[in-house]
Amino acid sequence: MSAERIAEVGRLAWLPAGRKSKWAVLVFWLIVAAFAAGPSGLLMGAEKNDAIAWLPGSAESTKVIQASQQFQSKDEIPTIVVYERAGGLTPQDMASVTAQVAKFNAVQTVDRDSVGPIPSQDKKSLQVVVPINAGSAGWDKLAGTVDDMRSIAKSSPAGLSVHFTGPGGYAADSSAAFSGIDGKLLYSALAVVIFILLITYRSPVLWLLPVVSAGLALTVAEAVIYQLTKGGLTVNAQSAGILTVLVFGAGTDYALLLVARYREELRRHEDRHEAMAFALHRAGPAVFASGLTVIAGMLCLLVASLNSTKGLGPVAAIGIAVGLSVMLTLLPALLVIFGRWIFWPVRPTFGSVDHTQTTFWAKVGRRIALAPRATWVATSAALVVAALGLLQLNAVGLQNKDAYFGTPDSVVGEQVLAKHFPAGSGQPVVVLAKADHAAAVTSAMAGVPGISAVAPPVVRGDLVYLAGTLSVAPDSQASIDTVGLVRDAIHRVPGAQAIAGGDSATRGDILTASSNDNKVIIPLILLVVALILMVLLRAVVAPLILIGTVVLSFGAALGLSALTFRHVFHFAGADPSIPLFVFVFLVALGIDYNIFLMTRVREEARQSGTRRGALIGLGATGGVITSAGLVLAGTFAVLATLPVVAFAEMGFAVALGVLLDTLIVRSVLVTALNLDVGRHMWWPSSLAKETHPEDLPSRHTGAHEGAMSGTEKRDRKD
Repeated sequence: MSAERIAEVGRLAWLPAGRKSKWAVLVFWLIVAAFAAGPSGLLMGAEKNDAIAWLPGSAESTKVIQASQQFQSKDEIPTIVVYERAGGLTPQDMASVTAQVAKFNAVQTVDRDSVGPIPSQDKKSLQVVVPINAGSAGWDKLAGTVDDMRSIAKSSPAGLSVHFTGPGGYAADSSAAFSGIDGKLLYSALAVVIFILLITYRSPVLWLLPVVSAGLALTVAEAVIYQLTKGGLTVNAQSAGILTVLVFGAGTDYALLLVARYREELRRHEDRHEAMAFALHRAGPAVFASGLTVIAGMLCLLVASLNSTKGLGPVAAIGIAVGLSVMLTLLPALLVIFGRWIFWPVRPTFGSVDHTQTTFWAKVGRRIALAPRATWVATSAALVVAALGLLQLNAVGLQNKDAYFGTPDSVVGEQVLAKHFPAGSGQPVVVLAKADHAAAVTSAMAGVPGISAVAPPVVRGDLVYLAGTLSVAPDSQASIDTVGLVRDAIHRVPGAQAIAGGDSATRGDILTASSNDNKVIIPLILLVVALILMVLLRAVVAPLILIGTVVLSFGAALGLSALTFRHVFHFAGADPSIPLFVFVFLVALGIDYNIFLMTRVREEARQSGTRRGALIGLGATGGVITSAGLVLAGTFAVLATLPVVAFAEMGFAVALGVLLDTLIVRSVLVTALNLDVGRHMWWPSSLAKETHPEDLPSRHTGAHEGAMSGTEKRDRKD
């Protein structure tokens, strides 16, 4: 190979493709994997799933949790044990429950005595409030603690039913739902990736290399994130679960894009090392830019007010960064080490025919070229109609009874509790104030509609602790409204410095923070992505058009999802984080396909004009973009394997959005716009001023199907 050719490719591309350096890359990653294996397994134990890990740091409910530690531990979570006998309680029932309470108090994670048993007015039910210390139990072990209490409750007399509800009961059911989440998501994502790669590559062995690379990337990412948790990075079950899906989905996407270009180059270069160097030189920058765009988009989450959303940003960014590094170094090295036979039985031999311009997407491109304006107008109109489904989106949160598939014991217990006690029993509105204003604050709180009773004040030092029982369900919108009225009332007491918290307040603060985050982060991500596209494509018009298609794609995906949630799955509503998360993943990840398509179109436009470049670009990348979209959609769809409605909604909406993006928006809408707008897409760069014969109106009907791409012309010339 000539020195000119080496200079044309660049030394960086030769690092994983070189005859000797490929082995150095392999050894490097094996050493990294060996060091990462231990710490990666410790990440689950470092998760924080307490309320503060999710709440906005500045929320009033967060301040209550932090300030009330002199009254109870911030890790204390009340578990309500509710007993019921339809025919009325018996003396034997009362004696049995009293004995059980003594045993509950003896459980290692119960730091202070339980409250109760408290009989209902109708004498048909009892409730006991057991304060579990989740800090000593471990939030991920709450289900086991509640199971121990269930074993104690098995001694109840025949006919006396018992259920575990309240914050502790729901936390235990949630813990059980997320039990083994890493394994479930990992194996489900793995199965999806392998299945799609087998179909895409039509090779029984090639799929191993991307899967092994993605697995190593996940291990290293988990190890890095675990080390950062020691420095204050917050990781919860949500971000840990999304990390698995993200690394496998995005990492496999990068692998598909790189392998597709490598396959092309193998037909043009006899030496596989040279073919890989050229593949990295030509596709590597697009893949690298795609990864950086996703990282930048994820880091925008750092401005979120919700701690759970803020923590997801760096976790996802680290996952993408590690995945990108592995796919641009280890995967190329492995492909070169194994040689052409890894593509068996359809090996791309030197000089063989490149079929990218006779593929399904090449034919679609020629059909679009017959009427590009009519195509993009009709496609845009259809997406706008789909986006009208947003009017059906009810993203105000889910009540506890609607948050899970099926009916867990905590939901049944809440229903029993509401039947015999005030609806808010066991989950009070908590108010902290200056102790010398206790009477005034108590009076203000008691006068609020929706508060049925206020417990006697508890004074510690200069603070007073008040607990108000709600007359409405603590997870309802009515309870959130009541908390708002309580705050208004107590804030009007001069000098009291009163603040209100509790479970209902927490729910309301999360909804408010989610709404604010949507208004701040969505425009920020659009701005960041637009700027990156402008730098990458060296144009203004194309990035603005692409951003418009991204917004349209997001609206259509969420609109169709909203209709499906309501009329097909019959969900009661949607989690408030759904719009933001769907937007982040669709824009940040979907931009990958924009970048890969448009960088190829730009590459070809320099030789053949924008209109011809659009057709060549679609023919060359349409298949791999479709495969990448199927992988990403499939990996996000595995979130639905968890019995949690919010995860199912997120997985469905992102999967649907990715499919819309790859099959319609990126391949049809953007191609039609490229054909119609033509060279003006690249304004103000010099490419917008160049006129090619291929751009003449009589030439963009796809008549030159057999023409070579710009890349092929350059290779023939060389």
